[in-house]
Amino acid sequence: MGESVRTLAYGAWPSPIDAALAAAHDGRPDDVGFVGDEVWWTAPRPTEGGRRALVRRHPDGTEEPVLPPPWNVRSRVIEYGGRPWAAVTTDAGPLVVFVNFADQRLYAYRPGGAEPRPLTPVSPVGGGLRWVEPQVRPERGEVWCVLEEFTGDGPTDVRRLPVAVPLDGSAADDRDRLRELTGARHRFVTGPRVSPDGRRAAWLAWDHPRMPWDGTELIVADIGPDGTFRDARTAAGGPEESVTQVDWAPDGALLYASDRTGWWNLYRDGSPLCDRDEEFGGPLWKLGQRWFAPLDSGVIAVLHGRGAAVLGILDPETGEVVDAAGPWTEFAPALAAHGERVAGVGASPHSGYEVVELDARTGRARVIGSLHEDVVDPAYYPRPEIRTFTGPDGRDIHAHLYPPHHPGCRAPEGTLPPYVIWAHGGPTTRSPLVLDLEIAYFTSRGIGVAEVNYGGSSGHGREYRNRLREQWGVVDVEDCAAVALALAEEGTADRRRLAVRGGSAGGWTSAASLATTDVYACGTVIYPILDLTGWGTGETHDFESQYLESLIGPYAEVPGRYAERSPAEHADRVTAPFLLLQGLDDVICPPVQCERFLARMAGRGVPHAYLTFEGEGHGFRRAETMVRALEAELSLYAQVFGLDPQGIPTLELTR
Repeated sequence: MGESVRTLAYGAWPSPIDAALAAAHDGRPDDVGFVGDEVWWTAPRPTEGGRRALVRRHPDGTEEPVLPPPWNVRSRVIEYGGRPWAAVTTDAGPLVVFVNFADQRLYAYRPGGAEPRPLTPVSPVGGGLRWVEPQVRPERGEVWCVLEEFTGDGPTDVRRLPVAVPLDGSAADDRDRLRELTGARHRFVTGPRVSPDGRRAAWLAWDHPRMPWDGTELIVADIGPDGTFRDARTAAGGPEESVTQVDWAPDGALLYASDRTGWWNLYRDGSPLCDRDEEFGGPLWKLGQRWFAPLDSGVIAVLHGRGAAVLGILDPETGEVVDAAGPWTEFAPALAAHGERVAGVGASPHSGYEVVELDARTGRARVIGSLHEDVVDPAYYPRPEIRTFTGPDGRDIHAHLYPPHHPGCRAPEGTLPPYVIWAHGGPTTRSPLVLDLEIAYFTSRGIGVAEVNYGGSSGHGREYRNRLREQWGVVDVEDCAAVALALAEEGTADRRRLAVRGGSAGGWTSAASLATTDVYACGTVIYPILDLTGWGTGETHDFESQYLESLIGPYAEVPGRYAERSPAEHADRVTAPFLLLQGLDDVICPPVQCERFLARMAGRGVPHAYLTFEGEGHGFRRAETMVRALEAELSLYAQVFGLDPQGIPTLELTR
C-alpha cells in the first residue's frame, strides 16, 4: 500500500467512513441480563427512529428482537433512565416486563404471544408515572420497581420510591392498585435488591443538593410478611461517601462499592475486599448500572481500573483479581451473572462495544452478541495514544490523542494538522478509549482529535473528581486549553487550526472556552448549557436541578458567579465561528438556552449556524440527525481551517 500513498493536504484525504456509516454504528448494547440460560440486552437502532430494541440470543447463537418497531424499551426516570426490562422463565416460556418509551408505561409480554399488555396506568399530572429497574417476583404476582411520580406540572414536582405493580394488569387503569413498599423518605432511590433468603432489601438513596457521586446512603430494611419494607436503617454512606452499587452475596453478606477511601472499592459487610487506588465503581448516571456481580461460587465479577474499566474475577478470600483474557480494554457498567457465567459489554480501541460472556470456571471469554464487524478496512481506524499533560499549578490532565491517520495519504512536508478538542458530557464522567467511528470520520480525513478527561472526570479517584467543585467553567476550560496549546507547542497540531467541541456539559465547556479564551479558531456546541442562572432556577429536570450547587456554588450565596461564568452573559466575547446543534424535545438542556445565547449574539457579525432537530432530545439517536450533524460539523472546520473535504454539503453560516 505504501507505493500508492498520495500527498494531500490535511482535511482533503478521501475516506470510506462517511457520516451515514458512523451514524449507523452509533450507540452500544446495554442492560444485559440472563433469562434462563439465554442472554438478553437492549441495543440501539438509529435507522429505526432511534428506538432501543430488546434483543435475545437463542441457544443456537442467533439474535432476535423480542419486540418489533415501534416498541422502544427505554425509561425516562431521572431523564437519563436506567434498566428498563426484566424477565423470568415460566412453563409457557419467557415472561418479560418492560418500559415503553412513548408512554412510559410498564408492559408485560410473552414473545410470540399476544400484544404487550399494560400493567400501569397513565397519569395526566406533569410527566406522569415512570418506571425503572423492574424485578419480576412471580411468587407474589408482582413486579417490584422504582416509581417516579409527578405530583404537579413543574419538573421538580416529583416523588420516587419502590413500588409493587400487580402482574395481572389490575393496576393498568387504577393507581390505587399500586402498592408502595416504603415511604418516600428520600428524593432519589435505586431499585431494591432482595437478599437470597428473601427477608431483607437493600437500596441506595440520596437527596438534593447532592449528586450520587457526592454522597449516598445504603439503606437496608426487613421485608415483612405483607411484602412491605420495615425498620429501614442506613448501613453505609453519607454526605461525603458515595456508595454506587449494592448487592447480596450468595451467603447473605452485603456487598457494596464505596469511595470512603477516595476510590470506589468493594466491601463485604463493611470490610474492604480489595483495597486499591483504582475504581471498582463509577458515577451513577442511570439507575441499575452494575460494576460488579456476585457469582454462585462466592467470587465476584468486577469492573476495575484507573481511567478504564476492565473485567476481572475477584476472590474475596484473597483479594486477588484475575482479569478476563481477550482484546477488550473497556467494559460498560452492565454486568449480569448466572451461575458461573458473566455477561457484559466490552470494547477496545480497535473494536466497538459487543456483548461478551465469561465462564468464571475456565476463564474463557467470547463474544456472544452485537459482534463487532469491520465495516471498512481497519487500516482507516485511528491509532490512539494515552497521554498525560501538565496543566495549571502542575496538575495532571488525562487525555486520549487520536492523530490523523489514513493508510493511503500523507500530508505535505512541513505542514501540521488541525485538531479538535473533545470535551465530554457529564461533567462527572469520562471518555472511554474505544473505537468510535465519529472520531474515525475526522481522523481518516486528516483532522486530529484529542479527548480530554479534564479535572472533574471520573476514573481517577475522588480527589481528581473534586477538582471541579465550584470550579466548573474554570478547571475544565483551563485543562482543555492546556492540552490544545501543548499539542501546538510540541509540533503535533497547527496552532492556528484548533477547535473545541462537546455536548451537554461538554457543550458548556466548548461555549465557555470560546467566550473566555483565544485558543480556538471555531467550535461545535451540542445541546449545551449556556445560561447557568436560568438552568439552575427551573429550566432543567429534577435530577440535575441542584447540580450547580456543587459545580458553581450555592446560588443563594454566589449568584454573581452564575452570571460571571455563563457564555450567554458574555456573548460579546465570542468572536470565533461556531455551530450550535439542538434537539427540540430536550428537557435537560432545553432549546431556550440556545435561543437566549443567539439573541445576544445577534448583529455581532460572528459567522455561525444553528441547527435544530424535531423529535430529538438530549443525545441524538436518529440516523438522519447524526448524519446532518456530522456533515455540518465537518463543513464548519472546512470553512474555517481552509480544508477541502469531498462530497460534504456546505454549511451555511450566518452573521
